[in-house]
Amino acid sequence: MPAPALVLWDIDRTLLNAGGISRELYVRAFERVVGRPLDIEVDLTGRTERASVTETLRRSGISDVTPLLATFYAEMALAAAALRAEMRRRGRALPAARETLADLAADGVVQTVVTGNVRPVAEIKLAVFGFTQHLDLDLGGYGDVSADRADLVRRAIGRAEAAHATTFDPARVIVVGDTVHDVRGALDVGVRAVGVASGTTSLAELTAAGASAVLPGLTDLAAVRAALFGPQAPAAGAPVPVPVRPGG
Repeated sequence: MPAPALVLWDIDRTLLNAGGISRELYVRAFERVVGRPLDIEVDLTGRTERASVTETLRRSGISDVTPLLATFYAEMALAAAALRAEMRRRGRALPAARETLADLAADGVVQTVVTGNVRPVAEIKLAVFGFTQHLDLDLGGYGDVSADRADLVRRAIGRAEAAHATTFDPARVIVVGDTVHDVRGALDVGVRAVGVASGTTSLAELTAAGASAVLPGLTDLAAVRAALFGPQAPAAGAPVPVPVRPGG
């Protein structure tokens, strides 16, 4: 039997598009915590909430942010719950994402998330768009843990190994995400990185970041499997994954 595999999914713009809700979560949480409107732009793409919230508060003139983080995260979760209907109206699951998770689950692949979201927000997004069935969210790495996505990857691997009483071969641990932050987080831990250009980061940028393989999306299951688990003969017209890099 093949060695067990662990797939660590990013959420936003990899599995789903939440309809631009993330900015609104910051606006609502900031006003509740700080007591005034948020008037700066913060880059949220691929970053953890710990990194983004810290930057938001510091750029807003707050030097000691640590005491405010837990309250800010809690307010983001409350905002996400309040915006569930709006999220459903404006957002969508990305093409073939649910089907891809179901196919991998049928083969016994362990699947969870490594996401910049804090867990309550991640759970709401995944539930709204129908992704909870095949993901073990207790194993996930969430964005309140660290500003460094590599720490989230390590946390998820450790939880998965403890839960399944096994050690996953790094070549069979795959981080899937749409940004260079996802790719770097995987490579910094020494596991496989698969880039999906379903967000704002291009195939070329994901390749340049060091992804082991890159895909335009999840609609071609044969190409997805080749990207996740290594080169295979792709179907005619399928995107060809980038060759495996040493240590990738």
